[in-house]
Amino acid sequence: MRIVYMGTPDFAVESLRALVEGGYNVVAVITMPDKPVGRHGSVLQPSPVKQYAVEHGLKVLQPEKLKDPEFVEELRQLKADLQIVVAFRMLPEVVWSMPPLGTFNAHASLLPKYRGAAPINWAVINGETETGITTFFLKHEIDTGDIIQQVRIPIADTDNVEVVHDKLMVLSGQLVTETVDNIIAGTVTSIPQDQFKDVPLTPAPKIFRETCRIVWNQPTKKVYDFIRGLSPYPAAWTTLEGKSVKIYETEKEFSKPSNKPGIIETDGKTSLRVATADGWLNIKVLQLEGKKKMPVEDLLRGLKLGENAFFV
Repeated sequence: MRIVYMGTPDFAVESLRALVEGGYNVVAVITMPDKPVGRHGSVLQPSPVKQYAVEHGLKVLQPEKLKDPEFVEELRQLKADLQIVVAFRMLPEVVWSMPPLGTFNAHASLLPKYRGAAPINWAVINGETETGITTFFLKHEIDTGDIIQQVRIPIADTDNVEVVHDKLMVLSGQLVTETVDNIIAGTVTSIPQDQFKDVPLTPAPKIFRETCRIVWNQPTKKVYDFIRGLSPYPAAWTTLEGKSVKIYETEKEFSKPSNKPGIIETDGKTSLRVATADGWLNIKVLQLEGKKKMPVEDLLRGLKLGENAFFV
């Protein structure tokens, strides 16, 4: 079977590695164009998927536009039987409908829940206790195609988004190869997503900087989940005396709440806690604007806070 693989970030490397090491016939890899980096954008940084593909001698295509006639013709000449998409871009129909066996995507949620660009972040932010990987055949609307297979994992209350990401990344590689095997064997029976009527359609939109601002007058658990759902990247943030502060790790404390959410209490040595709507969060790891990420005790050695210090 001739396979064309499409992906860009680290998350997509694991599935490509599983295919290559499993001996599957990957005839080409499609990824994003190299990204300008550095002070003047003079250095071009290849995507993690491209780096892996080049290291393993795979053909790489990097179209600017997926509807470009030259790219579409080059893709057609590859004569792929199957296309696989993991963490890539929305494909036009001329691309996803090309292979005779179709194009399937591995998505980091239990579809139809968490359709969208940031399913792992939103699952943790919303306090979910499980998530998973779904493989599904592509169709017109994003993340709405017929489901092929799903596999689930628990989310621990202490897991941040990086922990869940890494678990799902490994799981994705396993499920992608299993899905390919079942397509080869002709044992796939895909299920339309509209049959999952009991599953709430929670969205997972792209996350922007303003999305990440902490609102302290919410319940302790909600703020706690919000912070771990954005840690370590892009990181939840607040402000202290007009300067940005990123917060990476906290612990819940359900003692008597203050009537001033956002107010800070500290012993000036090893502990710093912030009031929420119904309790407190003990800050463990944070980063002041212009400073390095550090444990709170390191910060307090050089920072003196007034009695009425507030996070806003």
